[in-house]
Amino acid sequence: MKLIKNAAGRLVPGIVNNQKQIPFKGIGKHKPTGRKAKPMIKSCADFPEDGNKVVKNLKDALKKSGLKDGMTISTHHHLRNGDVVTNYLFDVIKSMGIKNIRWYPTASFPCHEHLIKYLDDGTIHHIEGSMNGPLGRYTSHGKMKGIGVLRSHGGRYQSIQDGEVHIDIAVIASPTADQFGNATGDRGPSACGLLGFALADSEYADNVIVVTDNLVEFPCYPWQIQGNNVDHVVKIDSLGDPAKIVSGTTQVTKSPDRLLIAEYVAQFLDESGIMKNGFSFQAGAGGTNLAFALYLKERMIKKNVKAKFIRGGSTKYLVEMLKEGLTEYILDGQTFDLDGVRSMRENPNHVNTSPFTSYNYHGKGNFASMVDAVVLGATEVDLNFNANVVTHSDGYLLHGIGGWQNCLFSKCTILAIPSFRDRIPVIVDEVTTLVGPGELIDVIVTERGIAINPKRKDLLKAVKGSGLPVKSINEIKKEIDDICGVPAKPKLNKDKVVAVIKWVDGTLLDSVFQVE
Repeated sequence: MKLIKNAAGRLVPGIVNNQKQIPFKGIGKHKPTGRKAKPMIKSCADFPEDGNKVVKNLKDALKKSGLKDGMTISTHHHLRNGDVVTNYLFDVIKSMGIKNIRWYPTASFPCHEHLIKYLDDGTIHHIEGSMNGPLGRYTSHGKMKGIGVLRSHGGRYQSIQDGEVHIDIAVIASPTADQFGNATGDRGPSACGLLGFALADSEYADNVIVVTDNLVEFPCYPWQIQGNNVDHVVKIDSLGDPAKIVSGTTQVTKSPDRLLIAEYVAQFLDESGIMKNGFSFQAGAGGTNLAFALYLKERMIKKNVKAKFIRGGSTKYLVEMLKEGLTEYILDGQTFDLDGVRSMRENPNHVNTSPFTSYNYHGKGNFASMVDAVVLGATEVDLNFNANVVTHSDGYLLHGIGGWQNCLFSKCTILAIPSFRDRIPVIVDEVTTLVGPGELIDVIVTERGIAINPKRKDLLKAVKGSGLPVKSINEIKKEIDDICGVPAKPKLNKDKVVAVIKWVDGTLLDSVFQVE
């Protein structure tokens, strides 16, 4: 395989799964041309006049959709680790004798370890989507027949919209739907909040199948997926395990180190002047981020500051801030607990969004760049502020990108990370896999100090004399290395690319190599 050095200095293949690739050119350097992809034209004459698109089972829906070898099948991940639909889908595909499917999920979870046998036997040729846990480890060993492709949530929408990926059949698991195909995720026994990650699939796929365990009379309203884009509806007994779809209680970290990191982040937003009336922020649902939200809330109340909007994933802590008037809106990308699901269903200011509105880089702007501060994590950061979120220092591919890359375009990107995990330093000389260019990462917060990107002289000036433990990234790294030592580099086969990292504009940012 011929590898090309891109603008980030990383080696990437010129061809991936028989498709020619564009190497990363630099941030904002690759501009799209042409027009958006279009879905197949269909006629109302081919559908029941009474609007009833229900078919007897998933196999029948796949047959009616013309399933054949080599097609691209998409699924979404709003059901998270409780998903049984995707596993059932590929059980059916296997029973039909179909081979070489390109599986195009918005993300995978450990529950999808079930699919490894279908990667082994050729039912699935390769995955273009996050390969979390077991699927990532399988890929890292070079066992997948094709090359894995990892994209951000916005990059996935971009790839469909731009015609880079054509979906033959989209299978959308919908907690509530009607016989016409209108569907929503904010109610029903398998409620997951919203279905925004499946929006592009519903709009651009040749055939769209809605699978539900809660079939209601027309109209299912409010709908998040429009029935006009749906070909077939299938009723099954259960979409998954509700306890693993969303959590009744999302846990704040109890680690003293991580609590300190969370407190530092809140203090930084306050003392840098970012936290002021009308500001906006985004943070995830990890234990450190939940603690950060609580610390920030205390400071907002103390200084009588209100946010204009908060970007979700939503949790009960963000819902409480909305109810208490500390923010006017939650603009939600996915819902992480039952309070978030309930709020989305009942509060008109809790708005469900999609990767098109939030993250799509080939659009006329998106929400991500409008956010004042975003708090993210990382598996590794290097001395040039480059960051990695998909592989670990041992080279194993264990995570997806999610919306992480898209969030880097916020006005202040903060990585809240422990200085080491299991005695492995998180700050390294050079990241194993480049997922986020350092020029977009502004602040790194650890329990041992805060490193501000030297390019952000405004932030350095804003916190001067604040009492925050601001240090250079080199100083923090030396302190960590003195404690942990410098680990050996992973043993990678640089002749075998097992997966590639796409940048938000569809260009190739880096390669993931086989672990020896």
